[in-house]
Amino acid sequence: MSTMNISLPEPLRAFVDQQVAAHGYGTSSAYMRELIRKDQDRQTLRNLLLEGVGSPLAGVADEAYFDGLRRGLKNAVRL
Repeated sequence: MSTMNISLPEPLRAFVDQQVAAHGYGTSSAYMRELIRKDQDRQTLRNLLLEGVGSPLAGVADEAYFDGLRRGLKNAVRL
């Protein structure tokens, strides 16, 4: 694992320290890694949403469509 040093103004450093203590992170590095992972997830979701918006319509999302999804989930859970 490589090391990266960052400089924070005192109010931000105090906030990080509060978060570490309040949420059970072992270190400020663990807290920062979690923030970075969440940001990666957010960006991935954003890209998937943009991809979906740009894709052609596959059909109508009506009640029958959602009923089919529910049936599929019930069958998958039984497996």
